[in-house]
Amino acid sequence: MKNYLIYILFFTALSVIQSGCTKFSDDINVNPNAPTNASNAQLLTYAINHLTDEIESSYGMLYSQHWSELPYTDNSRYTVVSFDFYDIYSEPLENLYTILNAKSYNVNEGSEANQKAVARILKAYYFWQMTDRWGDIPYTKALKGKDNLTPTYDKQQDIYNDLFKELKEAAAQIDNGNAVTGDVLYDGAMNKWRMFANSIRMIMALRLSKVDATTGKAQFNDAMQAGVFTDNSQNAVYAHLPEANYENYWYYVDVVQNRKWYWTSATLVNYMKPLNDPRLPTFAEKNSHGDYAGVPYGLDGDAIALIKTADVSYTGLHIRAQNAPTFIVTYAELLFAEAEAAKIGWISGGDANAATYYNKAIEASVRQWNRSYLKEYNPSGNPPEKNYNPADKGDTTGLGALMAQPSVKYNATDALKQIGYQKWVHLYTNGYEAWAEWRRTGYPTLSPAPNNNNIAIPRRQAYPTTEQTINGTNYKAAVAQQSGLNGKDDLTGKVWWDK
Repeated sequence: MKNYLIYILFFTALSVIQSGCTKFSDDINVNPNAPTNASNAQLLTYAINHLTDEIESSYGMLYSQHWSELPYTDNSRYTVVSFDFYDIYSEPLENLYTILNAKSYNVNEGSEANQKAVARILKAYYFWQMTDRWGDIPYTKALKGKDNLTPTYDKQQDIYNDLFKELKEAAAQIDNGNAVTGDVLYDGAMNKWRMFANSIRMIMALRLSKVDATTGKAQFNDAMQAGVFTDNSQNAVYAHLPEANYENYWYYVDVVQNRKWYWTSATLVNYMKPLNDPRLPTFAEKNSHGDYAGVPYGLDGDAIALIKTADVSYTGLHIRAQNAPTFIVTYAELLFAEAEAAKIGWISGGDANAATYYNKAIEASVRQWNRSYLKEYNPSGNPPEKNYNPADKGDTTGLGALMAQPSVKYNATDALKQIGYQKWVHLYTNGYEAWAEWRRTGYPTLSPAPNNNNIAIPRRQAYPTTEQTINGTNYKAAVAQQSGLNGKDDLTGKVWWDK
């Protein structure tokens, strides 16, 4: 029943601050103090706040083996197959559609063009993340309310092509009118929204490197020339606050709920530790012996029970601070993409240019993760209650030694592998993005959970189980039309670009 109700919300208008359901206009349950409609600024704030709900998910971080579980390892052993997407449709996307379909716009909340542009950019981001997780999804026929309660599924290729168009048009739509209000991502800096749109499009374009290089190359170059991030201060970062309503989810899990279930993985530590990677102290805590030791990935109950928590590294205090920032799209990520593009000939310069972008990417990553605010602690051992400051240039201590490591120093023969590994490190805690890049590139080399009936690392997530009941015809068609699924809706199928 709960899933059915969520599904109805999926296709009916939802206002983030609406009062409860009423049967009559004079129902005694009506709250006379509640506004009848949310403002676009409030709808935008809610849609932005929801970004962290998708990024701060353990599944992506476990699939990409940034983290391991202790003592419960079910998610690392891929026991969950079906994942709901209804809340994304019924909450942030419904809010964004409401903004886009408004009959009038309050100029005090931003010019009409700017309000629509930001809503289109965020809408494109959400649909991009969704299609990369599930493959074909309801897109053009979704969110039609009572006019269409059983939407068809669009092919991922078609969704990508439309998202490219949406992002390009939205960036061009931004004007010199009033900046948007309710913007808790960029505080109304419309030039950064434009760069954000172009940056998303550039990363999306690289997803096509093995399935449609012609389109990918064209979109990549067009987005790059339109203007993307040029330093860390432009990163799309959700700055959590030191208060319960806006705190980082992992603080809530670790401190409020006292569930110490997620630990730095041996896969990550075993790669970073021999390199003396200066980001490791940010990513992980030392164990009781004063060393870094990750938890082996995906062990079964008997094997995991033998591991003592005193011997392994918990996730870094910086990562689970109450106001720890959530990185959405970053400058370093773009530099890694540009390095790969130069290597494969999508942009000019060959290995010389690829090496330049690669070196800059690692520096930007180290600066991002080793900002001074992450390294300041009070005597109690708790992180300081300071907000994310994009003006902080970050610390490069240890960068030179890292870059001198033979396996890190750019090598034309192993360049794609080097780029893939370093991008994986950089995307720490942005698990779904790291997982997508692993699926596309094959880097880093990951092994699935051992002694697990030969179940492979997931390549996609299955549709909500309720789709089979309430949208069965279109659900079956969606499974059948995707060649990468082999007729099965499970974790083993591949999305369109995963070749």
